[in-house]
Amino acid sequence: MKTTISVLKADIGSIGGHIKPSQELLAEVRNSVAANAKGLLIDYYISFTGDDIAILCTHTRGVNDEKIHKLAWDAFRAGTTVAKKAGLYGAGQDLLKDAFSGNVRGLGPAVAEMEIEERENEPFLFFAADKTDPGAYNLPFYLAFADPMYCSGLILSPKMSQGFKFRIIDVSYTEKNKIIELVAPEEIYDIAALLRDTEKYVIESIYSRSTGNQCAALSTQRLHNIAGKYTGKDDPVALVRVQGEFPATGEVLAPFNIGHYVAGFMRGSHIGPLMPCKLQTTISYFDGPPVVTGAAFSIKEGKLSEPADVFDHPYWEAIRMQVAHKASEIRRQGFCGPSMLPFSELEYGGVVEKLKELDKKFKFSD
Repeated sequence: MKTTISVLKADIGSIGGHIKPSQELLAEVRNSVAANAKGLLIDYYISFTGDDIAILCTHTRGVNDEKIHKLAWDAFRAGTTVAKKAGLYGAGQDLLKDAFSGNVRGLGPAVAEMEIEERENEPFLFFAADKTDPGAYNLPFYLAFADPMYCSGLILSPKMSQGFKFRIIDVSYTEKNKIIELVAPEEIYDIAALLRDTEKYVIESIYSRSTGNQCAALSTQRLHNIAGKYTGKDDPVALVRVQGEFPATGEVLAPFNIGHYVAGFMRGSHIGPLMPCKLQTTISYFDGPPVVTGAAFSIKEGKLSEPADVFDHPYWEAIRMQVAHKASEIRRQGFCGPSMLPFSELEYGGVVEKLKELDKKFKFSD
């Protein structure tokens, strides 16, 4: 049986700024999904990370299905109505278009999907990040799928010895998708050369070379490329199959202990460390720090188990302390240098207009 796993996520309103959605808002999204799930969905799970609400669902309709995307769009629109009535901040922020046009790609919400042939035991991870962009997954997934220092299965498991194929998208090219396929380990340096530029090149999906099966799907939408102006960070989601021919759950989680620096934080314009947090974590310090949550599931004939919170463990408490220290240190630098994103990523911010006006006042010296 082929099963499709889809996750669609959007910021449609938050209490007190960019903190968390209200219980009323979450309930409205749940009610909308429940009312329209019959005949479409096998199962679903509604959650939030920071101020974003995610709809994780299973079905048999394949990826980019109009009815599945319409179900999520209608739920987000219904939630937006509740958010506006309650005066929540940023109501409907990620719904950048007024009308649904077949699927939600290009309309604002983050989307990650993959159609799979279920194994006898089918575990997978669902990651959701807030206050950052799709490039936040570049380093951890590169390490988890291409570096034996983090993924020992690359040298210990015969099923993984051939490595993995990376599909990488150039997110700065907005006319249509511009994608390259590279394989590890033979092209590992080429993969690294691209993924180091997290604002331009982003992993779109990963495949096992031994079987050809897809093992990861990531959202690659960039909101300012859709809206033509800054509307908030892209807050990406990812689905990752684990165990057997794929890295073990622990191998995928291991690189998140770095707390690597990513784009995001306040106004989506700064650099901060990515903090692995418990499910349903809110946003706080300097509209951050950038956070990622992880839920592990098992799936059987499309039915989801209850989620296991992968970052709810004493080990990750210690990591969060280290990441908090990194966040405080880089914020001490304020607006100066690498603590703020480069000019190219601020092109829709007020600083650009300010610099244009200041440029008129420059004079050449004699």
